[in-house]
Order: sequence, then structure tokens, then C-alpha cells
Amino acid sequence: MIKILSTLLLPLLVTTSALAADILVEAESFEVKGGWAVDQQFMDQMGSPYLIAHGMGVPVADASTHITVPHDGTYYAFVRTYNWTSPWHHGQGAGAFSLWINGKRLSPTLGNIGTQWMWQKAGKVTLKKGKATLRLKDLTGFDGRCDAIYLTTGNNLPSDDSLALANMRQRLLQLPSVAPSAGTFDFVVVGGGVAGISAAVSAARLGMRVALVQDRPILGGNNSSEVRVHLGGRIETGKFPNLGGLQKEFGPTEEGNAMPAENYADHKKMDIVQREPNISLFTNYHVNKVQMEGNKIACVIALNTQTSQPLIFKAPLFADCTGDATVGYLAGADYKMGREAYNEFEEPLAPKQADEMTMGASVQWYAQPTKKTNTFRPFNYGISFTEESCEPIKKGEWTWETGLNKNQITDFERIRDYGLMVVYSNWSYLKNQYSKRKKFEKEQLGWVAYVAGKRESRRLLGDYVLSEQDLIKHVSHEDASFTTTWSIDLHYPDSLNGIYFPGNEYKAISKQKVIYPYGVPYRCLYSRNIDNLFMAGRDISVTHIALGSVRVMRTTGMMGEVVGMAASLCKQHQALPRDIYTRYLSLLKQLMKKGIGSQGLPNNQQYNEGGILSKPPTVQ
Repeated sequence: MIKILSTLLLPLLVTTSALAADILVEAESFEVKGGWAVDQQFMDQMGSPYLIAHGMGVPVADASTHITVPHDGTYYAFVRTYNWTSPWHHGQGAGAFSLWINGKRLSPTLGNIGTQWMWQKAGKVTLKKGKATLRLKDLTGFDGRCDAIYLTTGNNLPSDDSLALANMRQRLLQLPSVAPSAGTFDFVVVGGGVAGISAAVSAARLGMRVALVQDRPILGGNNSSEVRVHLGGRIETGKFPNLGGLQKEFGPTEEGNAMPAENYADHKKMDIVQREPNISLFTNYHVNKVQMEGNKIACVIALNTQTSQPLIFKAPLFADCTGDATVGYLAGADYKMGREAYNEFEEPLAPKQADEMTMGASVQWYAQPTKKTNTFRPFNYGISFTEESCEPIKKGEWTWETGLNKNQITDFERIRDYGLMVVYSNWSYLKNQYSKRKKFEKEQLGWVAYVAGKRESRRLLGDYVLSEQDLIKHVSHEDASFTTTWSIDLHYPDSLNGIYFPGNEYKAISKQKVIYPYGVPYRCLYSRNIDNLFMAGRDISVTHIALGSVRVMRTTGMMGEVVGMAASLCKQHQALPRDIYTRYLSLLKQLMKKGIGSQGLPNNQQYNEGGILSKPPTVQ
């Protein structure tokens, strides 16, 4: 029977002694979220998720919760928040909100000053012992954000040091020093995108007890209704044509980026996982710690993104399907990030010198028609548009891509925020200043992603690193596994966009080199120095250039299938991932030949397959 751990919607708070009282409330734990959403994308940088008022210019409904006041007294309130437009605008910012306690507004407006995450003084309030109500009121609809609320009788401003914050949370939230066990598993898969779903289902159908850990409330990753990127690449091709058949069971049948939510069939992804009796699904859990025993992962520790409660996941085998290679990074796995120099692999498309450039992240959006003329609140926070530089369109999909020259891990909140900034700024210009604004007077923003669609960050290194040379020379490997068919599709800042926004381009172009279908070595799917770690998704062992081909989601799904199969052989033979290559490769080939998907299903995944060359060159 499938086990699903639902998030406990209880406020997180604790008080200290009767001489002084400190109350900490993590905003993501509010009992009623209203229109505010939990944003966990930057937990590794700031230590916890936060609430974001993502109203696309329309104030969202209030969030509220109850607290327990330990005794009568005057309490000083501090709110940890961030003026997110500050990198581009030096005045008051767009994300303003207010704090209300027991129906009374504390006077300062919050979230619109400062230049970094900080504790902002919110005033003081007299409280009686017993229950009290906190309320967050959004004032603009422009992504105001609240991390935590701190009430104290001591009037001491909390520290913003990351270690001090972590200790404060541990102490005031009374988090356990030793995380409780999540259960007994053979295999822990971290990341619930297409690769993670496929790895978990594949292993489960082959008899493994699997934990699937996902830091969002839904599954699908970039193919979910939160990001809305359609599937790409081909299944049912290459040496093992039954690989990919699993995706016929849960893959959306509608094509297109930035389309209505139902196009991405979130329910099908959840259903296939829930139907597997060997899978325990843990949504809203973010892995932030790893414990090692020599070169093996002993366990991973995950925090609930709404309660901060930790859980420990122990297993003989782990799969990093996070995209950002979070588990591998925490475990000390070898990895690369950015572009390799030409002389490393002699890749024709590689630059002469290595650099930190990656493909970027997209904040997609679309407008929708209304029956009446509508308005959009002017948004002028440092990014200016003109008749020449504006984009007079009603939809922005993958080309609205930012952060190609920034670090997709440490700078990711700013990358995402710049994506939001340009969407709002451009739409504001079209609605309020554009000479042809009548064309947009009955259009309103229907959807803007706040979960950005990321293409590239860390890539874990395996026993083999796939390069452009493999793809263009069609180098044959004895451990060829899943087939990549997508072109070598690399993104670069749009030079035309750069005319108006030099160094701050928010548009990208794609340069593609079409390839023959190519069997990628199994050795790219496990870490070369962490003995029990698999990977599937955009964090496998490839160069930046080769990532341009393997990163599309039907291909990453097939990676997951192979990883699940290999994990089952590890359990069967008390082996490690590398052993499957050195000792049990023939057994893996048998499983890949058979496939793991239900037999006899028609191929409903024949959209966005990409172009391929039809006849491979002489095998080398």
C-alpha cells in the first residue's frame, strides 16, 4: 500500500522562560496560506523556504495563523523579508506587505526596503497570555516575501548570520537533534521530476522498496504545471526500443510550453507513483544534509518545507535526480559546472578557454483575454522599456531565459527575480505606455511562473564523461544504454536583446547540431567517487556541450528507467553501481531489452521529438 506523508499544517513556534519570551514563526508553516505560496527554491542559500505573494500585480488573499503567547507583555516584532527589486531599483520596492496581530496592523510597511534578506523592525504590540492571531496582508501582488516572524519581549534584533539563524530555528522550534527515520528502504530517489519518477517506478516494479523524495507538493519538475515545459526527445528507438515505454503511462499527450495547467497532466504523474505498492512518496521534503560512511552515502536528511521537521532516509543505494546534483554535492561527489575548454575533450563547439557560462532558466508566462478593458498597476523598478525595446507579445516561453552568465546555484534567486522583473516591466509598458496599447487593453496576465525552469547547473562525474565527440563521431560503447536523439541544443544570450539590455539579456537563442540517435554509456549514470550514488536527469556525467542533447525530459526519463533497473540488480547481487558495468552488464542489457513499461500501449509521445539524422556513420 502506498504511503504518502502529507505536510502537517501546524504553526512552528516555541517560547522560552517566564523572564523573557521569544516566539519564532516560520511563515511557510502558516495554517492558512491564503494566496501566498511556499517557495523552497533557495533553501540551500537561506536555510528555509518562505512565503511569496505571487499575484501578478493583484494583491493575494491574506495568510494567517495562530500562536500561543506565554504571558502578558509588550512584544517587539521583527519580520525576515527581502526587497527583491533592490538589485535594479534603489527606491522602495515592489513587494510590499503588512503584518497584523489580533486584527491590528503594525505600522511599518514591510518587504520594500533594504538590499538583502534581513530582519525588518515591524513595531511592538501588547499581548495577553493565550492565543493570538498573525496575518500577512499583501499590498501589491508583486511577489512580496516573508521568511519568518520573531516576537520577543527583549527587543533584541535577531542575527542574519546563517549559522546563527540555523541555531535559532533549532532552539526555538524545538527541532529534534536526531532526525526520526522515514522507514526502511532499498533505494532512495531524490527529485520527483520525470527522471526521478521513472527511476522510482522502474526500481519498484523490479521489487525494490523505494522512497521518492520531492521538495514540491506535486511531481513532474519542469514538466509540471508549475513550470510548464513540454516533453522532448524520442522514445522507442535505438538498441533498446522498449526504454521510454514507461512515459506512455504518465507523459502528457498535449504539446507546447507555457500552456494551461491541465496540459501537463500532473495527476498522471502522481497516479503512477501512488499505484506502486513499493513506493513511499514524500512530497514537500528537501534534502539538505548527507551523512557518509567512507565513500558511501549512509543516509540523507530532508526537511519538511512547511514544518521544518527533519526525516532521515537510510538505504544501500541513492539516486540524485535533483537536477542541481544536490545529493552528490553534499556527499562530496566530483562534479563540473560551466563550459569545458576545447583542449579537455577536443569538442568543436567548446570555447578555447573554460568558463562559468551555463544555459539559463526560463520564467514563462502568458496573457489571456477578458471581456472588458482592464488595467495593470505600473511597474517601474529599474528596467525600462521603449517602443523599440519592448516585446509586444502575449506569451513568453523558453526564449525568456535569464542567468546564462551567472551561477545557477548561488545566484538563482536573483536569476529568477530578473525573470519576473522583465515580465512585469514589459507588460506594464504594453498596458500603460505603448503607442499600440489598445491591442492589449482587454488582455491580462493569466499565468507567470515563479518556479523557474532551470536547464543546467552541476554535472556529476561518472566513470565516463559523454562529450560532443561521442555524439558526432558516433563512438560505440559496450555499455550503451538509453538513446539520446535530441540535437546538440545549446543556448546563448540573444544578441538582439543585448542591444537594449547589454550584459542583462533576458532572451536567449538556440544553436543546434542535429545528431544520429546515440546510445549513451551506462557509466554516465553513477558517480565515479561516491560508491552507492546513481544519477539521472540533467546532472549526469556529460560535458556542457553533450548536455545540450541529453537534457530533454523524455531522454532523462529513460535514464531513470535504466537507473532503476541497475539498482534492482545491485540489490539482487549485493553489488554497487560500478559492479553492474564490470560484472553484471549482460543482466542490465536483458532488463533494458525487456523494458519496464506496460506492454502494448500505443506511442502517445510523438510530439516535440526533434529532428535527427537518418543514417549513422561508420561505427568507430
